[in-house]
Amino acid sequence: MAAVVRAYYARRPGQGPLPHVWLGASIENDRWTGRADAVRETPATVRFISAEPLLGPLPSLDLTGIDWLIVGGESGAGARPMDHAWARDLRDRAKSEGVAFFFKQWGGRTPKAGGRDIDGRTWDEMPPRRLPVPHDRSQLREFGLPLNAVPDDRIGEMAESELWARLSVAVEA
Repeated sequence: MAAVVRAYYARRPGQGPLPHVWLGASIENDRWTGRADAVRETPATVRFISAEPLLGPLPSLDLTGIDWLIVGGESGAGARPMDHAWARDLRDRAKSEGVAFFFKQWGGRTPKAGGRDIDGRTWDEMPPRRLPVPHDRSQLREFGLPLNAVPDDRIGEMAESELWARLSVAVEA
């Protein structure tokens, strides 16, 4: 996927990442931590790692340039257990490096079997919003957003949260 995104940006020289593009990679054990390099090298508004299903410790994972770390155990018939120390280590490293941390689940036969708490706390952090706020229709085009997402006469007066809610719905459609 990173190669596809890089090829897209190669066709758009001099332009930065689209404001609504979040790019990530799944890393389930230490063998695949190099995927984080591809994420770091690719233009994106938010870069994330999904360490799920986490099947081993990730001592080689470098969180430099990563905005969000999602961790979760495997679920379903035959799910392999996740060691609590692996999740704690990633949480602690994310916190010390200023990376938003989201703990999805411990895993088990069903997704909710093991719960979502680490040491009595649920971790639902999200990366900070890094999207510019458009103020007119020309900026919608510049950001790669649908021009009909918001009426012209309302763009400048809408609260940021309402504006981005409307734009998110339009982008997903």
